[in-house]
Amino acid sequence: MDGGAFGAGKAGGAFDLQAFLRQPHTLLRLLSWVFSIVVFGSIVNEGYVNRLDESEEHCIFNRNRNACNYGITVGVLAFLSCLLYLALDAYFPQISSVKDRKKAVLSDIGVSAFWAFLWFVGFCFLTNQWQASKEEDNPMNEGGDAARAAITFSFFSIFTWGFLAFLAVRRLRDITFQEEYNTLFPNSPSLLP
Repeated sequence: MDGGAFGAGKAGGAFDLQAFLRQPHTLLRLLSWVFSIVVFGSIVNEGYVNRLDESEEHCIFNRNRNACNYGITVGVLAFLSCLLYLALDAYFPQISSVKDRKKAVLSDIGVSAFWAFLWFVGFCFLTNQWQASKEEDNPMNEGGDAARAAITFSFFSIFTWGFLAFLAVRRLRDITFQEEYNTLFPNSPSLLP
């Protein structure tokens, strides 16, 4: 990507898929996207079991429907959020205004920190409910691997979203520097490549 305001090439330039896929925040966002698929997919697929003497299915996490609902909801919404911010990351080089870039990065910071918090809550909730599960509620241990996968990838998601927030803070710092430089030296060329 050629010169322009930090974080992007010249506005209106051609989209470079290889450069886009090599950016750390793109890789982390794709990883977070996969993690969210694993969490909600494993709960939807194997998160509900029944006893031999019952026909109604219950959540594998201590028969607490709220635990399964939380995991599925957070997983699906994180999946959609990843898609939205991947689209924003792809569109980011086309944004020519430093102020608009700053707004996009501020929203990325807030959303990423919020999702890191939600994944932390989800990890704690699912782990607590899994530990409280009774063996007689699931004597054949059906769905145990799926439950452990949901817990594990909830844990990993805390760090991917937290690091996304950190990268967005770094990008905001650089955009703020570019904005201040443009204010101090309005007729000079862009400082950052």
